[in-house]
Amino acid sequence: MSDATIILQQAHTRAESSHLAYQGALTPAEAAVLLVALPNVKLVDVRTHAEWQFVGFVPESEMIEWKTYPKMETNPHFLASLQAAVDPDAVVMFLCRTGARSHDAAALASANGYSQAFNILEGFEGDKNTAGQRGQVNGWKAAGLLWTQG
Repeated sequence: MSDATIILQQAHTRAESSHLAYQGALTPAEAAVLLVALPNVKLVDVRTHAEWQFVGFVPESEMIEWKTYPKMETNPHFLASLQAAVDPDAVVMFLCRTGARSHDAAALASANGYSQAFNILEGFEGDKNTAGQRGQVNGWKAAGLLWTQG
């Protein structure tokens, strides 16, 4: 059994045990493995343009805002943008700052024909440390995974 298959099974088990409305929940490290291991995989970053610009992003990810900055209103074009960018048969992994917006995006995608929708737990920046700063406790950046600043 391949590493990717094991990761997908573990993510699905997490989703089932938490009664999630999508296929699975991945750690950032697991998502990074899948980006390399699977030919038909997409990472969709649902944070805002400001977050991509000032905090950083994962190279080659699809960037589709779930909420628009600065009012943080739900993007009414999110689903249409997702459908234009990502094949519904692809493994699609959603990423946000902490895993909350990406949870909602994965649930919406799953409800609209994306049978392989996954949320990336902890998000890009993860939880705050004792000083109130993100990016050091957990999440994509804290895991030392590939990212860049635009």
